[in-house]
Amino acid sequence: MPGHAKILVLACGALAREVLAVVRLNSWTHVDVRCLPAKLHLVPERIAGAVDEKLRELAPGYDRVFVAYADCGTGGALDRVLTEHGAERIGGLHCYGFFAGGGAWEAMQADEPGTFYLTDFLARHFDGLVIRPLGLDRHPELIEDVFGNYRRLLYLAQTDDPALTARARTAAQQLGLAFERRFTGYGELAPALASFVEGRRAA
Repeated sequence: MPGHAKILVLACGALAREVLAVVRLNSWTHVDVRCLPAKLHLVPERIAGAVDEKLRELAPGYDRVFVAYADCGTGGALDRVLTEHGAERIGGLHCYGFFAGGGAWEAMQADEPGTFYLTDFLARHFDGLVIRPLGLDRHPELIEDVFGNYRRLLYLAQTDDPALTARARTAAQQLGLAFERRFTGYGELAPALASFVEGRRAA
């Protein structure tokens, strides 16, 4: 668009639906969204390298770059990559925190540290990202070993989708955990994207 910087949003695949929804709602035709595979969360030590590789490929074609990841278990490695590329990311340690909101997230943790969290994406792909990779479909006896220190499954819902709520409830039953659901919407994701796109944060 004339008068607008060309912006790249490089997103975690687990946030693709939400990021694209925010872009469409705001009619940001000067914003392109590209995604990395969500399965990188199974190996967080590879996230920073994957982001670096993709930014080296794509960033030269854009005026500004936003990375739709939190730290996501990289231990600061992602921030070092973003500093090198002059890019920004969502604040916080992981998507649960920015969907719930910082204060609410801290309260949830204080209320029950033994909580396993789901988002819409994780509820939708629970078997593929949790059950099968951990071998729990083949060896359900391992569930107690893996999840024995958890007490509840808390579904942070981005949408009011009864089918996803049912999936999340089934996941809690599979793991033998108490089930809770809290609607978060897009949480801090939408304002973080808007602040960057509208130039209210340092490029």
